[in-house]
Amino acid sequence: MKLPVYQIDAFTENIFCGNPACVVPLQEWLPDNLLLKIAKENAVAETAFFIITPEGIELRWFTPEYEIDLCGHATLATAHVLKEILKYPEEEIIFQTQSGKLRVQAGNSGYTLNFPSRNPSLTEMPELLIKSLNLQPMEVLKARDFVLVYPSEEDIKNIQINRLYFDQLELGTGGVIFTSTGHDCDFVSRFFTPKASVFEDPVTGSAHCSLIPYWSQKLGKNEMFAKQISDRGGELYCSLKDDRVLISGKAQIFSSGSLFIN
Repeated sequence: MKLPVYQIDAFTENIFCGNPACVVPLQEWLPDNLLLKIAKENAVAETAFFIITPEGIELRWFTPEYEIDLCGHATLATAHVLKEILKYPEEEIIFQTQSGKLRVQAGNSGYTLNFPSRNPSLTEMPELLIKSLNLQPMEVLKARDFVLVYPSEEDIKNIQINRLYFDQLELGTGGVIFTSTGHDCDFVSRFFTPKASVFEDPVTGSAHCSLIPYWSQKLGKNEMFAKQISDRGGELYCSLKDDRVLISGKAQIFSSGSLFIN
């Protein structure tokens, strides 16, 4: 069996930046264990698989370890494949996913993801998380992911994580977001997942489902510009619209090829 595969750098205008995702169009769903093996072989943070049906476009995301419920950068990457490579005719792309109906608007300035808002609530910090960090946050919240808030961008850059403790955390498909206000943007963040082969996710769209409502309330604004300050880096234009977040960014095609499955 031969399958097309595309690698896309999302939330960036330049290759070798942003977050790489593999996108694999399918004619029908393959067994879950095979999808997971393909994602593991691709060895990027997420591989997106999609099928175009008469009812809409079905979309699923797999890390090298498990299927995930929501992924921003791989959704943006899939939209880019649909528009730039497969010449999908509609400007609005509607995906059917585990997180419900997701809309992506394509335009000259990139793509805008319409995602559910996941407003985090104050919570207690697990002892293992406390032990794993060199710097402790001033505020701890949680939705799907833990959101750890720090005083400055320098704190976010200087975070060090002891994986001996961190990898013992049981967070399901969630991770830990580190965030603060930014020097040349509204807020910055970094994102880490316990036990993951891709330990630091370069740019995490789904994390902004919690970051946008949090910072909107703190900063008193609904339109924001954010940066994820991983080594690769990424830029996200963010809006809060009632119970939805709008996350905009660009993408670049890095490679295209084929998978050969015996």
